[in-house]
Amino acid sequence: MKGNDEAEGVARFDVSVVIPAYNEEGAIVDGVRDVHRVLSRLPLTYEVIVVDDGSTDGTAREAEKTDARVIHLKTNQGYGAALKKGIAAGDSTFVVITDSDGTYPAEALAGMLELAKSADMVVADRGKGAKNIPLMRRPAKFVLNALACYLAQRKINDLNSGMRVFRRSSLERFIPLLPDGFSFTTTITLCMLCSNLEVVYEPITYGRRIGRSKIRPTDMFAFVLLVLRVIVLFRPLRVFIPMGALWIIAGTAKLAYDVYLWNLSESAVLALLAGMMAWSLGLMADMISRLHLRK
Repeated sequence: MKGNDEAEGVARFDVSVVIPAYNEEGAIVDGVRDVHRVLSRLPLTYEVIVVDDGSTDGTAREAEKTDARVIHLKTNQGYGAALKKGIAAGDSTFVVITDSDGTYPAEALAGMLELAKSADMVVADRGKGAKNIPLMRRPAKFVLNALACYLAQRKINDLNSGMRVFRRSSLERFIPLLPDGFSFTTTITLCMLCSNLEVVYEPITYGRRIGRSKIRPTDMFAFVLLVLRVIVLFRPLRVFIPMGALWIIAGTAKLAYDVYLWNLSESAVLALLAGMMAWSLGLMADMISRLHLRK
């Protein structure tokens, strides 16, 4: 775990492991110990950073019992906010994020770090066999993943896996775009894929969580909205072209019906105008996106 001291006196590590924790007193100690057990066998330097996200139980007290560096947030700021605090606090070539609820196997880190040498992001792929994901959440996850795959124009094995290895230089360019909530992982997946960065998936065995899930059913709407926002930022034509096409088709159909009745209506004209406006907005958004991504 020892780092190399640079001229400024700041410890530089090969790997920073960031673990956000909110009311996870029953799992945090074992989670940190598992990470230490795996990484201590590897020929690299590392640090473990636990971000206590304003927990109201004994999470902070339990985390202090470990060898991790603990960052305390006075209030619950959200999963993404905790991750960003931990990432900013570290100084390393690679950044690992993992959950504190016991669901992700630390043993997978060795293989993921090896893959990260030639990739921008390595994602722990829970696969179709992730039986420990609650049944009520599976339909929503399927719809969200299907939408993301369509908009990103690529198959996404695991859209919001909570265990990942990043090349820090690739991750930090997107930090200003990443939200403070649970959609952090969804956003970074789309940012990486839409920027044509190298994303690799590593199959894992997903465990049963310790404690209760913090994700609420209402978060599904936020996830869908977020997917649309990120795609509009990176690939706006994937949204505006189909949207405009729907209006054009509807307007053309209504126009044909009006001509048959020899009675042109305002709705047909408005639909055709809406379609052309959507295409125009898409082209402008695409131009702005391309200019932004060149910077």
